[in-house]
Amino acid sequence: MTTELDFLTATRDSYDAVAGDYVAFAADELGQMPLERGMLAAFAELVGEAGPVADIGCGTGRVTGHLRSLGLDVFGVDLSPGMLAEARRAHPEARFQEGSMLALDIPDGSLAGLLAWYSTIHLPDEELPKAFAEFARVLAPGGWALLAFQIGDEPLRLTEALGHAVVLDFHRRRPEAVAKLLGAAGLPVHGRLVREPKLVRLGGEERMERTPSAYLLATRSDGSEER
Repeated sequence: MTTELDFLTATRDSYDAVAGDYVAFAADELGQMPLERGMLAAFAELVGEAGPVADIGCGTGRVTGHLRSLGLDVFGVDLSPGMLAEARRAHPEARFQEGSMLALDIPDGSLAGLLAWYSTIHLPDEELPKAFAEFARVLAPGGWALLAFQIGDEPLRLTEALGHAVVLDFHRRRPEAVAKLLGAAGLPVHGRLVREPKLVRLGGEERMERTPSAYLLATRSDGSEER
């Protein structure tokens, strides 16, 4: 019998606990992020009408909805039923499904684009290559992937969030290390952006971000460079 990895259970349970409060907490976060919107716009332009896009770790569907507004055929995937319920409530026109980025229920080579917006941050380092292999598997050759994550060397563990008890690990990583892993998975990086911490309004309060953020844009190799 296969037992689910402890970190998956903890992550799912934590986001289920905060789902109802998270909607209002992060409602206008993307509206305060012009550089991020620029990266998403570039991603949308590159993908165009080439095919479907998966928002992996979509949470409440905020970015899924934004990508739909940019003209993409996008659906969301998330580990947390609670977050997915909020996503479906906010975006009834979109499709959302439960799943883990370590074993995506998506056919090989079926996606033109894949977004992992601050979602790989909950994966331990040893699981990252497996996730990137899944990303490469579901992307068609020439398909695009966009990742966002916090920069740093030490993980952060939260045991309380939005008034709820949680067990959430945030793995901060260096862009060059993530880019190397993406390349090894057949997803060479074509562009990157690093943004310093900024003051943002979340949940009605101004908060200074703890770390810089990184955004990596990669494409699915067709293997021609290996022949």
